[in-house]
Amino acid sequence: MQTIEKRTTGWVLLETLRNYGIDTVFGIPGTHNLELYRPLTALGIRAVTSRHEQGAGYGSDGWSLQKGLPGVVMTTSGPGLLNALSSAATAFAESRPMILLAPGVARGAEFADVGTLHETKDQLAAAQAVVEWGRRVESAEEAVQAVHDAFKLFRTGRPRPVYIEVPLDVLEAETTLEGSVLEAVAAPAPAQLDTAAVAEGAALLKGAENPVIFAGGGSRGAAAGVKALAEKLGAPVVTSTNGKGVLDEHHPLSLGANLRLEAARNVAKTAEVLLVIGSKLGEADLWVDALEAEGKVVRIDVLESQINKNQRADVGIVGDAAAAIDALILAIGDVEPKNAVDVAAILEAVEAESYELDAHNTEIGKRIAQALPADVILSTDSSKIAYWGLLNMVKVSKPNSVQYMATYATLGYGLPAAIGARIADPSRPSVLVIGDGALMFSVQEFITAVEQQLDVVVIVVDNGGYAEIKGNEAAVGIAPIGVDLVQPDWAALVTAFGGTGVSIDSIDQIDQAVEQAVAAGGVQLIHVPTVEPVA
Repeated sequence: MQTIEKRTTGWVLLETLRNYGIDTVFGIPGTHNLELYRPLTALGIRAVTSRHEQGAGYGSDGWSLQKGLPGVVMTTSGPGLLNALSSAATAFAESRPMILLAPGVARGAEFADVGTLHETKDQLAAAQAVVEWGRRVESAEEAVQAVHDAFKLFRTGRPRPVYIEVPLDVLEAETTLEGSVLEAVAAPAPAQLDTAAVAEGAALLKGAENPVIFAGGGSRGAAAGVKALAEKLGAPVVTSTNGKGVLDEHHPLSLGANLRLEAARNVAKTAEVLLVIGSKLGEADLWVDALEAEGKVVRIDVLESQINKNQRADVGIVGDAAAAIDALILAIGDVEPKNAVDVAAILEAVEAESYELDAHNTEIGKRIAQALPADVILSTDSSKIAYWGLLNMVKVSKPNSVQYMATYATLGYGLPAAIGARIADPSRPSVLVIGDGALMFSVQEFITAVEQQLDVVVIVVDNGGYAEIKGNEAAVGIAPIGVDLVQPDWAALVTAFGGTGVSIDSIDQIDQAVEQAVAAGGVQLIHVPTVEPVA
């Protein structure tokens, strides 16, 4: 059937997104959002149909992390939007750019409560509760302006999700809007830095005997500068999980994303001068209530409101991380690298600590890390195998090579994120490592990966249910309840979806299984059965 081209509000909204480089959208077509789908083929935009709107959101996040553009999620009104809001909350907590598009009730029908299809009390308010801003537009001009405003936020502020609601009558209305108003607005130059703050921060770093750099998610666009500054100062670099890979973790100054472990955290805590780049230093990254740095603290953040969050700064530099680091390097000038921290010894202590905390998952994580391709995009989930093992053991060389969400810590993120990553960058292997409990939250997305003809490897470490919560119950004297779960035949399940599944008998088989799965292509699942003792 031939598509009829009508320049509706939906059309010009998507055309504007295309002009900003968006060539892929995630979502599910529905009765009310057809005008968002009409222009996709003509505009050369790929539509990825998830099997749940939450999966669309997480898929868009995986795509976004690799592309450096906001993920775009298109839902229908009511339940479609509400299903996607968990992914929007994840993007908010992790400071990642996302645009949610959904139709709303026609103008004049707000709060009518008359039983229309997908009727929702106030879906705009529901979205506004979890996004940076939500906006109900009244015209094609306002819809296009909302897109421009979203990109301005992503480029100049803290990148967080936004929601654009288009009333159904506006969405379907034809418009004559065209031309330059739909063109992408050029990114503004970084705001001017406070030169006095830069000079003060540079003096502290230059004079410190053991300067240390902590790189958070806000440093991901400044990897070259982080490396140059670390080498100039001889300063070790420890990162958050969102900052993992900002400095190549094989670099002799890298302490990895191990702030959660005391051996690495103490390096930051006891530094004479600590430079914090783009991080709120939250409990989810620290695994303690606060860092309580003992030395001087210099902080770089795009927002002034973040400069003293969770840790007071002696010097605050507000602005773009890359520009601020370049300015510090220039202001520091010539300096003898200190190299006061024995990074290799700290990494040995980190590994020993990880084994002490959870030898079971650390060993499995180490085996998996050793088996992964060097250029892997690794996705994972809020699973014990991730935060108790793999994230401590795996080393990556580029930012955004590990897709995770430490703060929101949801279940169901990993599989759709791995799908989005593979779509965004088919040149790199996409591997998901996940627990059985988390995988069941998004198991339906296997068919999305098959339908999209993707190469995705899934390693599911099966501990029989919610082992973390089982341990929590035991710690407070509660007999196991609701945590020992019936498992599917994982290998057979993925095969039924059109992929290939195998179950291994020993972690000694992980190397060969991963090598074969990556080489085979398509959707591959490796089931690692394991029973964990409850401490």
